[in-house]
Amino acid sequence: MENEVVSKNFIEQEIDKDLKEGVYDHVCTRFPPEPNGYLHIGHAKSILLNYGLAQEYGGTFHMRFDDTNPTKERMEFVESIKEDIQWLGADWGDHLYFASDYFDQMYECAIKLIKKGKAYVCDLTPDQIREYRGTLTEPGKNSPYRERSVEENLALFEDMKEGKVEDGARVLRAKIDMASPNINMRDPIIYRVAHMYHHNTKDKWCIYPMYDFAHPIEDAIEGITHSICTLEFEDHRPLYDWVVRECEFENPPRQIEFAKLYLTNVVTGKRYIKKLVEDGIVDGWDDPRLVSIAALRRRGFTPESIKMFIDMCGISKSQSSVDYAMLEYCIREDLKLKKPRMMAVLDPIRLVIDNYPEGEVEYLDAPNNLENEELGSRKLPFCRELLIERDDFMEEPPKKYFRLFPGNEVRLMNAYFVKCVGYEKDENGNVTVVHCTYDPETKSGSGFTGRKVKGTIHWLAAPKALKAEVRLYENLVDEEKGVYNKEDGSLNLNPNSLTVKEIYVEENFKDAKPGESFQFVRQGYFCVDQKDSSEEHLVFNRIVSLKSSFRLPKKA
Repeated sequence: MENEVVSKNFIEQEIDKDLKEGVYDHVCTRFPPEPNGYLHIGHAKSILLNYGLAQEYGGTFHMRFDDTNPTKERMEFVESIKEDIQWLGADWGDHLYFASDYFDQMYECAIKLIKKGKAYVCDLTPDQIREYRGTLTEPGKNSPYRERSVEENLALFEDMKEGKVEDGARVLRAKIDMASPNINMRDPIIYRVAHMYHHNTKDKWCIYPMYDFAHPIEDAIEGITHSICTLEFEDHRPLYDWVVRECEFENPPRQIEFAKLYLTNVVTGKRYIKKLVEDGIVDGWDDPRLVSIAALRRRGFTPESIKMFIDMCGISKSQSSVDYAMLEYCIREDLKLKKPRMMAVLDPIRLVIDNYPEGEVEYLDAPNNLENEELGSRKLPFCRELLIERDDFMEEPPKKYFRLFPGNEVRLMNAYFVKCVGYEKDENGNVTVVHCTYDPETKSGSGFTGRKVKGTIHWLAAPKALKAEVRLYENLVDEEKGVYNKEDGSLNLNPNSLTVKEIYVEENFKDAKPGESFQFVRQGYFCVDQKDSSEEHLVFNRIVSLKSSFRLPKKA
């Protein structure tokens, strides 16, 4: 409809206002991760928001690594972050940058502040700086080194740069206001000494800028118009504005904050994930039980499902948590029409059709997805000996159990009606074989209308079935206890978060490639593991079960 009103979030409304008033004549956004870990689902919100705004306004999107802390940064993280962002579909084109590319300009900005009397070298120890800073209710105290002359500060800062000062012995601080009600404005540290090798600048520098000083300079140098960040930076905005103003940048960027994305009962803290990896509880930052983007990709989530999830969460200034079930809902919605529905038996017992000719194999037609005819069909081998799920047979069934039990008839999916005529047990009383007879006139697709059955079960031709491994994932944390132990801050881990089983799948899986996903009929959605699966040993990760606890809210 031509007159349809498009509802815009508060960030879009602010951008519209800036463009209308001529504050900016274009839009340029960025995603600026620190390369000290893997990105998680919360970062996806920021990536897609910043990229989406650039796309919406015909602007530019920058990818920039805020690599100002060499103590925690590694190229492994740089490469993983690039891969995650490309997978999500955010295209930075030629606009890939590193904060370290601007270290020379940042140093010049620091010199400018010293010359303006807006920065000084301080010899207080870290503990003394904290003591002098004051509290939320008490103002801070001026450093005894605050009134050093411009010449002395320049000389001391040069000594820091030339490696003549030990780590932690001196810092460069902005001279703002030690009585400010905003603690971030109480003469914050803007440079520290760190004799560390940097992945990009190597051994060129032994002083490094602090994030709150570097970030606004990076944005200003690149011509970022709207610096979109999360709410914890709201109290840092006055410092952001102070830096770009005092460093005298023209057309300075504008910082706008939005609420972070919090998922219930998941682990996102880098410190916790690092410990899980080091302790061998998970097999890496991409373990499918985590919610890093690499882990979600390995588990089988799609970029489309992540985008759907972020859209459903919306953009606001109110902090809230989102149920993980909503993310699961999004992947089900994305996959249900895209993926073939194929046969797999996770807990097999044998089914023998006593009156089916021995040695004979016929191939039956099976649609790949009843809801999407475009996915076509495939051939399934059918013979006398089959495999079925153990819970599809019961000796003494309860009421409304419509699967196999003595004397009952069911349909084998895409095949025939079979009637249970007996069963065998091992010495421990476990059922090992179910005996049935089949009615050849009831072949699927034959138009048979003689009688109806209430139950349909899936199956595999035993001689043709392929062995595989399946990994069934549950929540990594104990949902009843919550993520963190209140007494010591440790994680409340779920001991049953991973179950590994040997299963059987239909022979059509023989050409399945790592990363491909499928629906296992009546079981859930599964993905071929990208790390451990091979042609000789197929490994499937359960993406999500078919049952959902999430319900879309009713429209008003």
